[in-house]
Amino acid sequence: MPKAHTAFGKPLGPSTGAPNTFEPSQGTSTGHLSTFADAAFSSALRLAAVPSLSDHFFDHTPDSLAALFDGWGLPRYRAKQVFDWVYAKGVADPAAMTNLSQRDRQQLGERLTFLKGDVVRHQQATDGTQKLLVDWSSTPDTAPAGTDPTLTLPVLTPRPASGSGCASDDAPDESADDESAWYAGNRTECVMIPSDNDASGRPRRTACISSQVGCPVGCKFCASGLGGLDGNLSTGQIVQQAWQLSWLPGVGRLSNLVFMGMGEPMANLKNVLPALTALTADWGLGLSARRVTVSTVGVPVGIRKLAAFDLPVTLAISLHAPNDTLRKEIIPWASFVTIQDLIDAGRDYFDATGREITLEYILLSGVNDLPEHAHELVGICRKLRCNVNLIRYNEVSGLPFKRPVDTDVRGFRGVLNDAGINVHIRASRGRDIAAACGQLRHEAAGL
Repeated sequence: MPKAHTAFGKPLGPSTGAPNTFEPSQGTSTGHLSTFADAAFSSALRLAAVPSLSDHFFDHTPDSLAALFDGWGLPRYRAKQVFDWVYAKGVADPAAMTNLSQRDRQQLGERLTFLKGDVVRHQQATDGTQKLLVDWSSTPDTAPAGTDPTLTLPVLTPRPASGSGCASDDAPDESADDESAWYAGNRTECVMIPSDNDASGRPRRTACISSQVGCPVGCKFCASGLGGLDGNLSTGQIVQQAWQLSWLPGVGRLSNLVFMGMGEPMANLKNVLPALTALTADWGLGLSARRVTVSTVGVPVGIRKLAAFDLPVTLAISLHAPNDTLRKEIIPWASFVTIQDLIDAGRDYFDATGREITLEYILLSGVNDLPEHAHELVGICRKLRCNVNLIRYNEVSGLPFKRPVDTDVRGFRGVLNDAGINVHIRASRGRDIAAACGQLRHEAAGL
């Protein structure tokens, strides 16, 4: 069997569109936000069904690639053959697709780009976690922030970055200057997380992928938004991350996938939705929809649009605080959406999909991990069909938050357990290469 072609190719030019950035004023209400966002996500669903004319392989379905080939004078059945090479055999070099004619292979090499961007850093942690830093900047496919016609959600003013981004005591000691050399420009990170076998005895391999370059949300404890938002990843760039992780040495077939890398998926739904199709389709990566999780800080209209997409993925809501006052302090976007809004949207998602909601809760020492916070969280859980994932904070250099001590974590979990709440403590993976939750990093050039 030919080996997988792992060198990234060159990306397309930036997407275009009329500037349409919504800069919320102090008095902007959640009702106004919903009005803007509803139009955006309606447009996103329409765009998700448009056949792709992209020259990036991972933007395509078999039907759209067959139509593209037809226009090039290639047989339509070539599309099925190419999909088999890429997804089933891990071959992304047309020269190695030996059941295609020499002429067709040459045309594919000249007219279709299989892998975009460049992997500029590949790290492996002591626990087997692998992280890729991908540079899309040569001719980026990403839509710059503020130029995506469907992005009418709040774009907050980026906070200045500080520190190296290395989050744990045993992380490499690199200077800010050295770090900026790795992270400057149009770059994202994605992670492959190995863990113990699942209940069926199969190896568990989870891909954690990004949906945007940077993040517009600006959570005060998270490294991903330190440099603000540069733009949206295309459908192909999103799917390619998962494919690339699945063909890393020793990984094998992915079992799970989470949109928990850089970015807010609901702010790029027009590209996330068709990516979900490719990730779960038999002709694509073939993941079970129930093993795919879309994580959001909480955009109610986006949650409802995802439910309408009729693919039963798991919805994870990044709650991180049990009341609106505290949530606004640590998550700026919470000024536009209340916890009750999220409860209502979560109920609608459960009613539409039958999928229990996961509430993600990062424990910040002395901030949101006190017993009274746990009791408040119990009250939220009783209003929603949900389970809770507790996440120990993974420290980010330059930020003031601290990782909680184990006794506080166990005490917090005990309050939930005593109330009959299904709660888990998520293991931190890849901390020694800054690949754990909240550590994936993006910095704009010059910061």
